Amino acid sequence: MKCYIDLHIHSCLSPCAEEDMTPNNIVNMSILKGLDIIAITDHNSAKNAAALVEAGRRQGLIVVPGIELSTLEEIHLLCLFKNLKDVHAFQSIVYENLPPLKNREDIFGSQIIMDSLDNEIGREEKFLSAATNLDVESSVNVVRTLGGIVIPSHVDRKSFSMLNTLGAIPEEYSFSYLEYTINCDLEAIFKEQPKLKKYSFLKSSDAHFLSSILEPVISIELPEKSIDALFDVLNNNKGGQILHI
Repeated sequence: MKCYIDLHIHSCLSPCAEEDMTPNNIVNMSILKGLDIIAITDHNSAKNAAALVEAGRRQGLIVVPGIELSTLEEIHLLCLFKNLKDVHAFQSIVYENLPPLKNREDIFGSQIIMDSLDNEIGREEKFLSAATNLDVESSVNVVRTLGGIVIPSHVDRKSFSMLNTLGAIPEEYSFSYLEYTINCDLEAIFKEQPKLKKYSFLKSSDAHFLSSILEPVISIELPEKSIDALFDVLNNNKGGQILHI
């Protein structure tokens, strides 16, 4: 079956996201736009993942729990997990490797923790915009040990991109997918780095605003609408495809 996806969405827990990126607003907008599966990927934290998963469950939307990690090299990685137990285990490791800094809401924005009914239940004091002490190699190993999937974020950007920071995608990490942004010119990237054609490319919104959540333009063929089916397809991909219509 064809499932429309957006695997990179931030909630109001991310300091750079709008405060109206609440669990139910995200779920309702995703359904309104015709999506079947989304991923919640806040910066260095999964404290709104349970609320999003529950809000999605009530309305039939699959929500993949995840984290957008900022590595020691200041590279962003999408880290997706099958369940809340695994994403929270990863969050514990991430928190142990965050610098001992507190967030300044007046400078960096609020970091709101919510329940599945959009009630504020707290504010994260840790500075989630910081780079962690986890390097790329350690991060990839930890995520995969927990059964997760790692996808380098927005490789076409100049900031926080593995391609821009390292100049290449190291083959030793055995990535299948790379994420690219909505306005990316993939053909221009392929002309500069033809070796990248062996990877599959996944377009995501990196939404920090409700209006930025993708329309139903990215689809993937799954045997059923489930996280397990999604992970099976993403893990078994041999590369060379571009997920778009």
